[in-house]
Formats: sequence, C-alpha cells, structure tokens
Amino acid sequence: MTSTLRSTLLGAALCVFALGCNKPKPGETPADLTPVDMGNHPPLTHLPDPDDQGGHVGRAPRRLTVAQLKASIQITTGRQWSQIDNLATSLGQADYALINTESTVPNMVFTKFLEDGAREVCLAAALNDLGVADAGARVLSPLVPTASDLTTLADADVRNNMVYLSTRFWGEPLAGPELDKWVTAFKALANATKNIVPPATAVAPRQQAWGGICVALMTDPRFFTY
Repeated sequence: MTSTLRSTLLGAALCVFALGCNKPKPGETPADLTPVDMGNHPPLTHLPDPDDQGGHVGRAPRRLTVAQLKASIQITTGRQWSQIDNLATSLGQADYALINTESTVPNMVFTKFLEDGAREVCLAAALNDLGVADAGARVLSPLVPTASDLTTLADADVRNNMVYLSTRFWGEPLAGPELDKWVTAFKALANATKNIVPPATAVAPRQQAWGGICVALMTDPRFFTY
C-alpha cells in the first residue's frame, strides 16, 4: 500500500468517525437549541437615550483647552482677552515643570476667570460696534438697525440677531421657547439700561445691552465645552 493511498484511507476513516460522533440522538435534530433562562439574569443598564441628552451619549463633556479658548474668543469677538496668557496656568494649561497634562475638566476657577474675560472682550466689542455705521460690519448687532433706544427695536430684528449670535458663538442656532427667553432677556437689559445717564456718551445703553448678551453667550457651557 502506497503512502498516498494510506493517507487517503486514513482521512476517509476520520471523516466517517467525525460524522458518527456528530450524529443526532433519537428525538433531536441538529438545529435544536436549549433556550436561555433570562429569569435569573442580572439587571441590564440601558444606555441613555440621545434624544434626552441633546443628541449626546457617552463620555462626560470636556471644556476647551486654553489655546482653543483663545482662538474661539478671537473668532467670535474679533479681539483677545488681555489676561489669558497670564492666567493660562490657572485656566489649566500645562507648564511641563509641575503639570504636564492639559486640564479639560470644567471647574469653578475656569468659569470665574472666563466670566472676567467675557466682560472685557464683550463690552469692548459692543463699544466698538457703536462707531461702525455699516450694520453688516458689526460684531454683535449686524442684523438690527442703528438705534440709540434699544427698546424700540422690533422683536423680529432682535430674534434674527439672537439666532445669528448663537450660531456664531455656539455653532448652533437658538430656536423655539429658548429663543423666546433670550429675546425677553435682551429686552429686559434694554429697559434696565435705557435711563442710565452715561458719563461720556448718550449711546452707552447700546453697549451694555448687546455686551451683556455677549457675556451670557460666552459663559454658557455651549461655548466652552464639547
């Protein structure tokens, strides 16, 4: 018997043996499966519904790094927070001497300093807008007409400008009841500043109202977290 024939016969025998071992027992079929008893299964924790969390599910929100924050402020307001470099370490930037990891966790120190910076850049941007005759060239109020009395602005103009600003600062437009709340907040600011007697100019209320909205947009988590 040659080695080739011996190998062929051995392979055939193994095949028959395997088929015999896998032959179904009486009353069973190869497709029968034993059902799994789920009665004693531990409780399952379902993933959160993204629709209930603004479309997000998974990791906790992170905030912008100092470099990202610096770029975002420049893009949205056209100017820079003068103290951001001096406060970089306090804001979470690594110094690679004592701290070698950039902090991206929102905390009270970060939000406190950001509020200070928002006041600086927002009021400066609003003040600069006062001297811009072309409405389209303004940073904070390009979609409303020039008016020394902001309480006379039409609601439709204020709404359009709010949608523009929220898209500029957050990358998503205000809509629905939330948009209504922001319009109401602007009108409250306009009324509150209407009778202020400024020391140097009679149009300061325009600065404070739109500047206040800018501060609110910049200190909202949608500006500095992702």
